[in-house]
Amino acid sequence: MPSYEFRCRSCGNTFEVNRPMAQASDPAVCPGGHDDTVKLLTTFATTGRASAPAAPAPAGGGGCCGGGCCA
Repeated sequence: MPSYEFRCRSCGNTFEVNRPMAQASDPAVCPGGHDDTVKLLTTFATTGRASAPAAPAPAGGGGCCGGGCCA
């Protein structure tokens, strides 16, 4: 279940709420009992390794046309 971060505008407390994605936009009540909260934008990042090595660069030069017609 995803967790969403909120900040209370009344007391400044930042807190997390675990809820289904279908309820992501629902308002949340601060643990201090305040209801003036705002959902914070969170980022998600994954890290890991690729299972296959990177493909080598194509041979034969470069440039706008692959090195074949520009002289």
